[in-house]
Amino acid sequence: MKSTLLYAAIAFGILFLTGCKEDPNKAEDPVQITLKNIKKEYAPDKRVALFDVTAEQNDEILVLKGESNLPEAIAALKSQLAADSIPFIDSIQQLPADDLGKKTKAIINISVANLRSNPGHSSELATQATLGTIVNVYKKKDNWYYVQTPDHYLAWVDEGGIELVEDQIAENWSQDEKIIYTQTYGHAYADPYIDSLIVSDLTAGNLLTIVKDVFNNYSVRFPDGRNAYVRKSESEVYTDWLQNLDATEETLVSTGRQLMGIPYLWGGTSTKGVDCSGFTKTVYFMNGMVIPRDASQQVHTGIPIDSTGNFDALQRGDLLFFGRKATDSTAEKVVHVGMWIGDNEFIHSSGKVRISSMDKKSKNYDEYNLNRYLRTKRIFKQKGKGLMNLTQTTTLKQ
Repeated sequence: MKSTLLYAAIAFGILFLTGCKEDPNKAEDPVQITLKNIKKEYAPDKRVALFDVTAEQNDEILVLKGESNLPEAIAALKSQLAADSIPFIDSIQQLPADDLGKKTKAIINISVANLRSNPGHSSELATQATLGTIVNVYKKKDNWYYVQTPDHYLAWVDEGGIELVEDQIAENWSQDEKIIYTQTYGHAYADPYIDSLIVSDLTAGNLLTIVKDVFNNYSVRFPDGRNAYVRKSESEVYTDWLQNLDATEETLVSTGRQLMGIPYLWGGTSTKGVDCSGFTKTVYFMNGMVIPRDASQQVHTGIPIDSTGNFDALQRGDLLFFGRKATDSTAEKVVHVGMWIGDNEFIHSSGKVRISSMDKKSKNYDEYNLNRYLRTKRIFKQKGKGLMNLTQTTTLKQ
């Protein structure tokens, strides 16, 4: 009896598993194929493009749901469905959301705003944006706003970090004469005197509107209208800074060295804390270039220099990428980046900003990263997608 029951159970299990297994010969839904193709073309990287759209069959008609900040992707989807003679109802929320009204821009209003993967302070830190930066605003949830930075990164910021504005106000802010804060860390003060009250802390790259010149200070205005004073010895008029910015391989190295010891911070892109790619991004920005946010994005810019460990071919300022090498079954995965400074050394954020060596005889020899070295790219003064030379644009960091 037990054997009979056992065989029956086994037979039922096989039938159940077979019945649940998807037929490999079954053709994929053409609508799903279209959705995949549109997403692959317009939003292959969810960090910088949002196309969260689904299609549901409702009686005799297809209903498109979800949201996207890419009007061209939505248009392409509807055009393809129409070409395939597939009737549909468009219920896609095209961002910015309607409840934002005209305030679809924001200006970062504190020295460093933390931008998170989800709307909540306990959520992962995705990136940062510094004072004076204009961001696009797409939607709101409670006291959090979903924004896109000038390097196209998408993340959530709490309302305390931004000043919501309309397009014209953002444009006015962009065109106002600015100072750029050039020191690693400092403050803006209530008065142009020693021991004045602090209005705000400041970090490298912060931008503020100039109100007037006051002896050894600039009288400045914050995005929310606060007034303060910033020492001239710690800042420059933005246009003068750009004009005098004689960026070279040596200035890249000196900027990197000025950040020595700054703590590692996952998601950090400021002088309060940096992750590996946040460090290289900050160094390059202070030398007049905006580069992509993550190491896995930076590796796709510039020109290839080396992939074999021939470090003699490298120049100061070149970016070294590390991670998992490709195999027959797995793709290459970039997880770390550093900047070459010469003499077989590179500077990177690992625990803190530090200098490591590829020389086995050196005290700071980095065997771990040497073993996972992938390639080197040269992006300094290069052109291409994801790279912006600030001296060649009329806008600030926008």
